[in-house]
Amino acid sequence: MKVLASGVFDLLHYGHIRFLEEAKKLGGRDAVLVVIVASDETVTKSKGRPPVIPEDQRRAVLESLKVVDEAIIGYKDMDLDKVMKTIKPDIVAVGHDQHEIEEEVKHLIAEKGYAARVERVGRFGPDDLNSSSKIKRRIAEGSGRRS
Repeated sequence: MKVLASGVFDLLHYGHIRFLEEAKKLGGRDAVLVVIVASDETVTKSKGRPPVIPEDQRRAVLESLKVVDEAIIGYKDMDLDKVMKTIKPDIVAVGHDQHEIEEEVKHLIAEKGYAARVERVGRFGPDDLNSSSKIKRRIAEGSGRRS
C-alpha cells in the first residue's frame, strides 16, 4: 500500500518523526511512504514568512529517514488533485492540524472517485516542543530575541 503524507517539516522534530512512523504503519507491513514537502513558495504564502530550511534541504533530510521511501517537493500551486493523480496513494495520512488538507482530499475522493482513504494521525510528544514554531520561539527567547 502506498501512503501519502505531507507537511512543511521545517526544523524536523520528534512530532514529525512520530507522524511519519504512524503514517507508514497505516499501510501495513509492506507500505511505501511518500512524503510531499511544502515548497518554499507555498510556505511563504501560507505562513507569511519563508521556512528556515530551504525546500531542497528539507526534502533531502526527510528522504534520509529510514521510514520515508520517497520525498518530493510539492507543486507551487498546491494542487492536491494533481498530487492524487500523480502519486495514486491508497491512504492519505493527515496530521492533527491538517484540517484543510483533510477536507480537500475527502472532497476530491468523493468528487473524482480516487481509490484512497484519509486517516488522521494524532499529536505526539510533549506540548512544549511539538511544533517548529514553538522551537523557533524557544530559541528566540533563549537568545534574548522575540519572534
